[in-house]
Amino acid sequence: MSFAPERGRAIVLMGVTGAGKTTVGRLLAERLGARFLEGDAYHPPENVAKMRAGIPLEDADRWPWLEAIRAELARLIAAGETAVVACSALKRAYRDRLRRAGPGLRFVHLRGPEALIAARLAERRGHYMPPSLLPSQLATLEDPSGEPDVAEVPIDRPPEAILEAILAATGEPPASSARP
Repeated sequence: MSFAPERGRAIVLMGVTGAGKTTVGRLLAERLGARFLEGDAYHPPENVAKMRAGIPLEDADRWPWLEAIRAELARLIAAGETAVVACSALKRAYRDRLRRAGPGLRFVHLRGPEALIAARLAERRGHYMPPSLLPSQLATLEDPSGEPDVAEVPIDRPPEAILEAILAATGEPPASSARP
């Protein structure tokens, strides 16, 4: 799943809330010298209000959000930039929407057991997404196994180890030869 270095590219870290998309995404972007996009920042205020109230989002809520992320990724890829985005991308249709950003797009599914993710959410502070929405996210998740541009990385280890697994799975250069 390696990339052609002369073209723009993007890695979407996907998975349910609490999987570590933002934590690992920031590390990955730093390692690659890439721009980090926090997918949550692209939600309209109505979506944030729903989630804060513990109301799961529906497809109609997610389409404008996904389109905003897709448009930004397409812009960055066309400009020859590298981006890392934290975005749940729970359904195949959502991933297909993001794939329209360009050929340099790949996904990494951060996967872990529900108990581990629930424990992480119980300790998370300052995020509008309540732990009570984890079951709805797990129910919405369509397993991306078998999709050719998706690598799966387990999250039952420290963030640095997850980062190294992502680099190996995507064919990105190891730490010693990564771009500044």
